Amino acid sequence: MSNLDRQASLSVCGGRGFVVAEPVRELLTPRRVQLGESTEVRRLLPNLGRRMVGAWCFVDHYGPDDIADEPGMQVPPHPHMGLQTVSWLHDGEVLHRDSVGSLQTIRPRELGLMTSGRAISHSEESPRSHARFLHGAQLWVALPEAHRHVEPHFQHHPELPQVTAPGLTATVILGDLDGAASPGTVYTPITGADLALTRGTETRLPLEPDFEYAVLSMSGEAHVDGVPVLPGSMLYLGCGRTELPLRAESDAALMLLGGEPFEEEIVMWWNFIGRTNEEIQQARSDWMTGPRFGEVKGYDGDPLAAPELPPVPLKPRGRTR
Repeated sequence: MSNLDRQASLSVCGGRGFVVAEPVRELLTPRRVQLGESTEVRRLLPNLGRRMVGAWCFVDHYGPDDIADEPGMQVPPHPHMGLQTVSWLHDGEVLHRDSVGSLQTIRPRELGLMTSGRAISHSEESPRSHARFLHGAQLWVALPEAHRHVEPHFQHHPELPQVTAPGLTATVILGDLDGAASPGTVYTPITGADLALTRGTETRLPLEPDFEYAVLSMSGEAHVDGVPVLPGSMLYLGCGRTELPLRAESDAALMLLGGEPFEEEIVMWWNFIGRTNEEIQQARSDWMTGPRFGEVKGYDGDPLAAPELPPVPLKPRGRTR
């Protein structure tokens, strides 16, 4: 998924100065961003005051949108570096193309995982003949220094492990949860899971005390550690938890995101993650003028042009809580 913001700003993320070392209940309000002609997303990360959750650094929630008479998702070829993209659907289909030759239709509750490494480009679109509704989330995972220049590649996993309890089905998207591990390749200790709760369920989900966590509400009405979390909002939970109380007031769907706090400080701009302003500037130049990010073949349209970089270089700044 691309960040299509034409006023994209540089952000410093990561570093333990941004991590809350104890359990908290911090409700994050999304920012609405237009994605193409007919898709509006609710952006939860990066958020004012909350940049990352573990290695998770970008979260968009979209839909459910009625696209029966609309083109649906139409994201032209665009570049990425230094990150992984995670495509997760509850309704609809997304056709993925990339510059390493991948062509894959991603369907509900199938993992589409693209590792950009040093450089990749891709497009995402609703197929010409598509389902009526489109609903899902797009997320990024920051790659650590030791792996951020790996060869770009794409993985598609239609079958994923599940953890079950009365009234709860947890599909492990990335990393591991309660002993079940996703087949998706990861480069930091991380958790991503889709939680389906039936109405009236009260349960407790086991967590890792060294991880920081957040919960994104996809649909329905659920209380997370006593806090009502409505669809399209996300509750940041901090660290130090061994379990998470959940209660469903209706059938509900949540996404659990977590991981070890990301210690490295990163610079994020548009669709790039680097370590310095100079890296970001070079990546923008390479996308606009050179072959570094490759070519997405088969997409009917022009690639995205990069926005202008902010005129004032970003100065790193930390925060402690």
